[in-house]
Amino acid sequence: MLTLDSKIEEIKKVGPTYLRKLYKLNLKTVRDLFFHFPHRYDDFSKFVSIAQLKQGEIATIQGEIIETKNTNIFPRRMTLTEALIKDKTGTIKSIWFNQPYLTETLKKGKAVNLSGKLVFRKKVLCFSNPAYEIINKPETTHTGRLVPIYHETAGLTSRYLRYIIKPLLYLTEKVSDFLPLEIKKEFNLINLNQALKQIHFPDNLLSAKKARERLAFNELFLIQLSNLKQKKELEKEKSVLIPFNQKLIKSFVKNLPFKLTNDQRIAAWEIFQDLEKPKSMNRLLDGDVGSGKTIVSILAGLQVSKAGYQVALMAPTEILAKQHFQTFKTFLKNSGLKISLLTSSTKKAEKDKLKKQAKEGKTNIIIGTHSLIQKDLFFKNLALAIVDEQHRFGVAQRAALQKRIHQIPDGLPTTPHLLSMTATPIPRTLTLTIYGDLDISLIKEMPKGRKKIMTKITLPSQRQKTYDFIKKQVKEKKQVFVICPLIDDSEKLEVKSVTQEYEKLKNDIFPDLRISMLHGKLKPKEKEEIMNNFKKRKSDILVSTSVVEVGVDIPNATAMMIEGADRFGLAQLHQFRGRIGRGKDQSYCFLLTQSPAKKTNQRLQALINCRDGFELAEKDLQIRGPGDFTGLRQWGLPNLAMASLSDLDLIKKSRRGAEIVLEKNLFNPELEKKLKESEQVIHLE
Repeated sequence: MLTLDSKIEEIKKVGPTYLRKLYKLNLKTVRDLFFHFPHRYDDFSKFVSIAQLKQGEIATIQGEIIETKNTNIFPRRMTLTEALIKDKTGTIKSIWFNQPYLTETLKKGKAVNLSGKLVFRKKVLCFSNPAYEIINKPETTHTGRLVPIYHETAGLTSRYLRYIIKPLLYLTEKVSDFLPLEIKKEFNLINLNQALKQIHFPDNLLSAKKARERLAFNELFLIQLSNLKQKKELEKEKSVLIPFNQKLIKSFVKNLPFKLTNDQRIAAWEIFQDLEKPKSMNRLLDGDVGSGKTIVSILAGLQVSKAGYQVALMAPTEILAKQHFQTFKTFLKNSGLKISLLTSSTKKAEKDKLKKQAKEGKTNIIIGTHSLIQKDLFFKNLALAIVDEQHRFGVAQRAALQKRIHQIPDGLPTTPHLLSMTATPIPRTLTLTIYGDLDISLIKEMPKGRKKIMTKITLPSQRQKTYDFIKKQVKEKKQVFVICPLIDDSEKLEVKSVTQEYEKLKNDIFPDLRISMLHGKLKPKEKEEIMNNFKKRKSDILVSTSVVEVGVDIPNATAMMIEGADRFGLAQLHQFRGRIGRGKDQSYCFLLTQSPAKKTNQRLQALINCRDGFELAEKDLQIRGPGDFTGLRQWGLPNLAMASLSDLDLIKKSRRGAEIVLEKNLFNPELEKKLKESEQVIHLE
């Protein structure tokens, strides 16, 4: 007797070979099979007679096999299997390539369904590689219906998965539905067991849609519930109340060498209001490239440290941490505050000294990488934790800086306020889903005086012209970025690598210019030295991978070449482009592509026409899908939740459902268990 928790090896027709392949897809129990959803369907529901068949259409016929035979095709070493099928209206030939075993299944006299595409072969209309099914019962599995297509692995086909899943569907009745009845009624959702049957073998397209909606709702709802529950719990956490010091902030802003934008003022004011509350701030500062988030974080840091408390800022890379350190030092040089830097490359003696100062409260602002969440780092009175490029840290790491941060025993008995920052504009649907536990401040407005970066699609025939332009820029004492998709050369992908491009530019194209190379495999000290030299104008051209995507500020850089631009998403291209145009001079971005595809041109054209990173992020999500947006595939999101991140209506419903559960306390043991399981699987980073 099988149950939902029965191991997959207990299922008939699952031998050792298939077992290994099923394990590859992480399918280990009957329950796992049920939750391995199809990603699409082949619509083979249209039955026609043989006489009605037309070239190019997809159809299903039912007939009798007249004959089958295998033919070996030389010199291509290929086997061609042919079958002749008849019904009352005529006959049709069907061909399959390299499946000689079919002659054992498709035997003369048997009734068969064929579903597939009609093509002309040697001027004769025939089926090419159709799905087939011997008819010995009324209900079909592989033909004559909406046929589920699953994510597969080598040697494990959708046909086999259908073959083992369908006979087990009676066990879906044993699946307990964790969603409260009130939520199902409110949003007109079908029962879970019904959804599981219909997602695998739907009666029609409407049934498939309803099943997908219910199962996607489940996944989004659990993310929303986890976020809102966490938000509610954080609101109970007590933090230090930091009164707004109007005189201090007014004086600081007045002495800035530039005027704050309205968006910067609004964001800063929202943060100051949060800091005045005794509950813990949990805010995300989401700003477009070059919009000036750092100065807003400096204002927050100044307010907190001048109130007598400590501030910690965590950045994902050493380059970025060091850049923040320099920026904070520059703007706060007359403040009398002690600002420190702690990274993995900080020497032991200096580390020990910094840890002592943090513990004794003798350093006001400490900036660093993951080193800030080491177990032996203690703070005397940390009141504000800032996380930059927060999407590169997991929720656990964010929480570590805020919650697990070690105050000394007689230090603050409170949770620090948390300010997260990201330079990746986040589409609205992601804001509502992934970042549902955070309050959001947006900076869309660019600082005054910034010139629009001239962006151009560059074809292979225009490459030399681009090189000439770059040479001219360098002669005018300007600097250039060249961005490549890979570190090492890959013939398979036919994209430029950093090493290959570096050698070519250095030896062949610009032998008289100073060229440096940067990529993620270099040691932190090497990266730092290369970036510092580039900043000090000791090199003219920096050939780099995406490590320069965020947080690099070189005002003298006025040109950028992006090799294989079609390999990057719009949001990422916008990030790259934001590395230039930071000074007073006109800047230029060249998108090099060899792809003639219309869709590629459309996508890159969107980058030329649009300067707003938030609008581009929305377009990127629509064009490429959520899985490729800011590395979402690595976050552990379930497939249907991922696919639904473009469905604003469903996201709003799932959020409202989560709110109702929390408001009315509709928790049940199954829901609590499911929520716990989902929190263990999803790592939002």
